[in-house]
Amino acid sequence: MDLLLGHSPDPDDAFMFYALAENKIDSRGYRFQHILQDIETLNQRALRGELHISAVSIHAYAFLTSQYALLPCGASMGDGYGPMLVSLSEAPKTPPEISNWLVDRKIAVPGLKTSAYLALRLFTTNGSAVVVPFDEIFDFVKAGKADVGLLIHEGQLTYAQQGFQLVLDLGAWWKDQTSLPLPLGGNVIRKDIPPQQRKEISDILKESIRYGLENRAAGIQHSMPLARDLDLAQADKFIGMYVNDFTLDYGKTGRQAIREFLGHASKRGFVLEPIEIEFVE
Repeated sequence: MDLLLGHSPDPDDAFMFYALAENKIDSRGYRFQHILQDIETLNQRALRGELHISAVSIHAYAFLTSQYALLPCGASMGDGYGPMLVSLSEAPKTPPEISNWLVDRKIAVPGLKTSAYLALRLFTTNGSAVVVPFDEIFDFVKAGKADVGLLIHEGQLTYAQQGFQLVLDLGAWWKDQTSLPLPLGGNVIRKDIPPQQRKEISDILKESIRYGLENRAAGIQHSMPLARDLDLAQADKFIGMYVNDFTLDYGKTGRQAIREFLGHASKRGFVLEPIEIEFVE
């Protein structure tokens, strides 16, 4: 069976799928075609049902529940860290002051269906968003086209060397508000794939993640071509932030984090309701 597997061109996703891409595990007769695109493009493709399996933002999943189920593996959770608001100039230090400071500012965001954008909206509705590819946000702000950047992926580690100052870590803010990790990304699978095959595919992907964690050095080396501006130590740190025990299985805490995140969003009118969260079990 041929399957289109979408994931981001980032070191954490590359690490997750290293074993599968390099034939280190048994794919049980399934043939996976890896589609590497930025997360907002994958969100939009999933909304159109184009991919059999895909990494998507948890925000986007709220709009995908009729077509896709969440796989229990592949989570990207920010446990006390996550998407960051950064600026070239100093900003206030407390969340209420930051929210007021954003009122008349333009914010470069990586996509309107990203979890980063939803976390920003849960923090404040102040500021006006302009969508910019995630890897162009630094240059966009430096060019004066936006006042603030909302960073995902490796920019969370490299913003200072790019001359930016941290305004707010939304993952830390969310943890302070809820005591939960911030659910950022997950893997979904189309519901028109029979349940038994969904389970088999889920097991294969989990084995790929487990293999990477057990063969970390090789997995990191495999990921380095996608580690923009990161050295080996930084890539190792970044992968460790987003490929961990939550990635093998959301667990009770991870599942609760999704319910809280989308529940807050629903109460604020940012996503449709009711949201039926369905995992492949």
